[in-house]
Amino acid sequence: MIDQGKKNILGILVDAVDYESTVERVVVAARYHNPLAVTALAVHGLMTGYFNPEQKYRLNNFDLVVPDGQPLRWAVNWIHNAHLLERVYGPDLMLKVCQRLAAEGLPIFLYGSTNHVLSSLTRGLKMTFPSLKIVGSEPSLFRQLTSGEKKKLIERIGNSGSALVFVGLGCPRQEVWTYEFHRALSIPVIAVGAAFNFHAGLLAQAPARMQHYGLEWLFRLTVEPRRLWRRYLLLNPAYLVLVLLQSMGVEFSTYGSPPQRELMFG
Repeated sequence: MIDQGKKNILGILVDAVDYESTVERVVVAARYHNPLAVTALAVHGLMTGYFNPEQKYRLNNFDLVVPDGQPLRWAVNWIHNAHLLERVYGPDLMLKVCQRLAAEGLPIFLYGSTNHVLSSLTRGLKMTFPSLKIVGSEPSLFRQLTSGEKKKLIERIGNSGSALVFVGLGCPRQEVWTYEFHRALSIPVIAVGAAFNFHAGLLAQAPARMQHYGLEWLFRLTVEPRRLWRRYLLLNPAYLVLVLLQSMGVEFSTYGSPPQRELMFG
């Protein structure tokens, strides 16, 4: 079990952890109904925090920011000598958490995406973990919520009896949602991004070999070029340059700006 604490990567505090320590912290929080904000962050998510001071503040106030992408794991190892042997990949983390929660009889709630994705995801999770309790799901409204809608959503999730919420809204909306909702819900909230589509069987994952060598971005770019080309062809080179500068001694501040208002993405 590896948990070396938070490490500064371009001003974003990334946890040098493995699957075992991450799952254990999540399950303990779910068992005792303690709030816990978790995100599996890749390069795109980290760069949104680098460029946006309010998003930096949100991310640096998460309980766990795990290195979802291989380039983040490599940076943590290179700059901080963490010797992490593997990343904590959001889709795999979701399955590992579900396996533990199913064994302990702790129920989950799914929030985000569409009804079609949620129904396929629920069916897939139940096939994989027959004893997993899924006590509710709600699709995204793809707009900002009103304060009344936020309050009612918190009540619905609370009344469901869920011990944990998985959020699949896409980056950075899911991190904003997690930051704004997790304390009011008083249970773990985990932002897992494309895991919903992957486990629903609606989006192909990169081959294991491409994932191992950090080329998942290339696979996803070929699958969704119109949506992702700016993310990968502009942000990835900027990330590499900035990580090189940090490795040479350039310091990046971890101080962000407290959000002036809630965005209440739904």
